[in-house]
Amino acid sequence: MDKPKPAIVFLLMSFMMKLRDIAIPPRHLLDAADIRPGQSVLDYGCGPGTYTFMAARRAGANGTIHALDIQPQALRMVARQALKQGLNNVRTIQSDCATGLETASIDRILLYDNYHMFSDPIGIMAELHRVLKPDGILSFSDHHLKEPEILQRVAQTGLFSLVNKGRWVYTYAKA
Repeated sequence: MDKPKPAIVFLLMSFMMKLRDIAIPPRHLLDAADIRPGQSVLDYGCGPGTYTFMAARRAGANGTIHALDIQPQALRMVARQALKQGLNNVRTIQSDCATGLETASIDRILLYDNYHMFSDPIGIMAELHRVLKPDGILSFSDHHLKEPEILQRVAQTGLFSLVNKGRWVYTYAKA
């Protein structure tokens, strides 16, 4: 993710994400992430918050969801919706790489449908590795990439090991 896009581009992308969610229901991806009450979750590249809000409900009042995006309009949308839905466990972070989170502080990372856009995928994966707890899970999906490309790109970092391969989601642990 290079730089913020104009608002109209973000709105168009948000619409396209709604169509994607019809083809690949978000709950299927989140089921693979196995989010439990009280966990801390990072939704990296949260967009309009489709996964953020579902994760917030699964983590419950004692959990925390960090919704990170480079787009300020995405974060405003997420903050408004979280307030409207009474989800007090959602925090927003504007960034294109660094999370500002403590080392080994996150139980689950959601990396859904954005890896193909990263200008610095190695740097981003290193940051995700840094914040993930030793027993944490990286839940990865990107329908823009074919399976061999996903497996090769993540493996080349040497930071994560494949634990499970589902229909839409690849589950990784720290290597």
